[in-house]
Amino acid sequence: MPMRAVAIAAGRRHSLACLGDGTVLASGNGTSGELMVDAWRDVVSVAAGNVHTANNTGRSHSVGLRADGSVVATGWQADGQCQVSGWRGVVAVAAGWRRTLGLLADGRVLAVGRSDEGQCAAGGWREVVTVSCGDWHSVGIRADGSAHAVGADRRGQCAVTDWRGLVGIAAGYLHTVAVGRDGRVLATGDRSTGACAVDEWTDVVAVAAGSYHTLGLTSSGRVLATGLDQHEQCRVTGWRDVVAIAAGSTHSLALRSDGTILATGNNADGQCDFAQHVC
Repeated sequence: MPMRAVAIAAGRRHSLACLGDGTVLASGNGTSGELMVDAWRDVVSVAAGNVHTANNTGRSHSVGLRADGSVVATGWQADGQCQVSGWRGVVAVAAGWRRTLGLLADGRVLAVGRSDEGQCAAGGWREVVTVSCGDWHSVGIRADGSAHAVGADRRGQCAVTDWRGLVGIAAGYLHTVAVGRDGRVLATGDRSTGACAVDEWTDVVAVAAGSYHTLGLTSSGRVLATGLDQHEQCRVTGWRDVVAIAAGSTHSLALRSDGTILATGNNADGQCDFAQHVC
């Protein structure tokens, strides 16, 4: 009987799946070693680094959180984004363009990698319960349900100061989305692509942000999508029984309650092949 997935992550040109036995599957473009996860063990969560959308090199990195709170990473190391071997007490990880964040059990945040736009200033945050990486900005939720954001803000993607009552947040390329305790979704940033068109969404429990699209998971296990759909990354209408979602740059993943994975969107590098590998 095939091993079931328990966590998923999507980058620009690769995807990761954490299996129930603590091993990790990787699929897609492995130019920089981001698929070299075969030796990873006892992993409970994964994060996939993105690639700045104007960069066609395909370079990225992968991060894994172990059950003991340590972290492993592989792939592109240009800005030190894989220098996580000394991290301990981590409860969640996030990966963006040339950057990795780690959330500690005490609510502090660790950050390594590129910070030319200030996106690693998240390392000074306190009382944080969740974090997310966009291409050039980092976001997080405090224990009181308010939001943090640092980094590039040229499209207003960091304009989250007034947000309250949040339970989930996600950072894309030029936008940020968050879901509140009431199941409604907030969005800020570039509205030209439709990725921020979430005002009518209700009963949402989780969100994910790609470069130019947004996903929402409802309490009933359905998936919502809005934004650019040039690779059919928003074709999720028929998805059911979903418990987790992940948005890559131009592809979308969903984890179903039975441990199977759904995928749609750009598969030029095989980043959607999990639908075939985990059944």
